[in-house]
Amino acid sequence: MSPAPKNLLWLQAGSCGGCTMAVLEHGAAGWFAELKSFGINLLWHPSVSEETGDEVLDILARVESGETPLDILCIEGSILRGPNGTGKFNRMSGTSRTLLDISRSLAARADYCVAVGSCAAFGGIPAGDPDPTDACGLHYDGAEPGGALGRDYRSGRGLPVINVSGCAPHPGWMMETFQALALGDLAADDLDALGRPKFFAAHLAHHGCSRNEFYEFKASARVLSERGCMMEHLGCKATQAIGDCNQRAWNGGGSCTHAGFACISCTAPNFENTRNFHVTPKVAGIPVGLPLDMPKAWFMTLAALSKSATPERVRKNAEADRIVENPRRGK
Repeated sequence: MSPAPKNLLWLQAGSCGGCTMAVLEHGAAGWFAELKSFGINLLWHPSVSEETGDEVLDILARVESGETPLDILCIEGSILRGPNGTGKFNRMSGTSRTLLDISRSLAARADYCVAVGSCAAFGGIPAGDPDPTDACGLHYDGAEPGGALGRDYRSGRGLPVINVSGCAPHPGWMMETFQALALGDLAADDLDALGRPKFFAAHLAHHGCSRNEFYEFKASARVLSERGCMMEHLGCKATQAIGDCNQRAWNGGGSCTHAGFACISCTAPNFENTRNFHVTPKVAGIPVGLPLDMPKAWFMTLAALSKSATPERVRKNAEADRIVENPRRGK
């Protein structure tokens, strides 16, 4: 006898809908077929489900009463607590209830609670300074524990909120999280210190970057159209950013850095408060944000040695918008 399907309920709070758009790309047969193949029943989703109005309210009421089991609660978007902690900036259409209230009520019923995207995880874009809506994540307010559910929140299976962060997250990160939960294969030890699944959070966006040769020789681009490393001048945070973004294809291929756009570390709390994503902050000419786990003295020594050994081919290609000199055997 096959096990009963796992019920997944997806709500959108202060959201642009980008996380939904990302996950719909997942799987050759489509997202809905993927869910079904892993025994996941999509109870309701505001963008793709047929139920509306009273039908939706009935679904929510049955979940809140315990009549319908809630295996996975997924929330996309920031929780807007304003004005003055009432949550009334974000109410469910056709009701007087706020998403703040509904999220708290349903999270208390859920076996697992998943925050999809950096908005739901940490506050994200709506929480950017000056944050007039008092936006926060489900379990975090920026990098500080707490958020809408409180720092002590644990789901029915004893886990904190699972933060599949990113703006938007890779579709694989979302679907693989749901699959692991459906199979009972995601435990507290599988999450990092900010509740992000380690299967993607144990990597850096730098890993697998197509510009790594330029990084190794500190051959830097100075404008976005050039092929060189974007860390030194153009604000790229890939050596600090959590995620396997350059190790798996996005929407068939590519990544931010592959397309010539600096990594903005969108999986991290407070990334939205960066004032200029295309400029690397420096002190005395030294980038403020150095690679994770690398002492400043080591980086300075390595950078000096690397630049002194930069092949002419690498230097020329770094400052061009295409390959201008091909690799060739040295003399």
